[in-house]
Amino acid sequence: MAVRSDGLQTKKRILQACVRLFLENGYHQTTMLQILREAKVSSSSFQNLFHSKDGVLMELVGFMYENQFGMARSVAGEALPPVYVYAAETALQITLTELNENLREIYLEAYTQERVLDYIQRATAKELYRIFGSYQPELTEQDFYELEFGSAGLMRGYMANPCTEDFTLERKLNKFVTLALRGYKVPEDELQKVLTFLAGLDMRSIAQSVMEELFRRLAMHYDFSLDGLLPQG
Repeated sequence: MAVRSDGLQTKKRILQACVRLFLENGYHQTTMLQILREAKVSSSSFQNLFHSKDGVLMELVGFMYENQFGMARSVAGEALPPVYVYAAETALQITLTELNENLREIYLEAYTQERVLDYIQRATAKELYRIFGSYQPELTEQDFYELEFGSAGLMRGYMANPCTEDFTLERKLNKFVTLALRGYKVPEDELQKVLTFLAGLDMRSIAQSVMEELFRRLAMHYDFSLDGLLPQG
């Protein structure tokens, strides 16, 4: 039991160090040496738990995606149809990348690495089947997994291009949600209602609150503190 406890404490220190370094320096600029020094762990201890920096990303992405749809439901409200939850959840992801460039890099890396992307696509496919299955009842969950290849590519493309004075956040979210919902055969009149709903939300403020809650849950789950580190929108 002592070995197991030591392993859990080491894992917590590594995750705390990585979150802090990824947000402060960026994913690519954070080196293994920095992680080992910050976490005060040996290379062999790190290898036993995560194998590589990418393994830490996988752990963090898994936690985030377990929580994001639930938080999007609180934004959309229980009374609205599931398609509104999808619009809110994807809009939140895109908006989060506008809050901080290092956070954008973390999301883009998640949508780039093969193993992490596969996790995202498979987890999202289950939600897509639940949300959009009634619009295309002939499709299976496997079909939605394959359709997610395209919507994940759309997501990464919109995340990768920062907002500008002309390409505002509102325009970005409108374009992404329009393409995605049309791809899932949402009727045009319903699509327009979803867009109107989305336009009425202060997405930057919501994303800031959601990010703070996500990191609060992350810190509680792994029993560490990230006080003073969260990016400000």
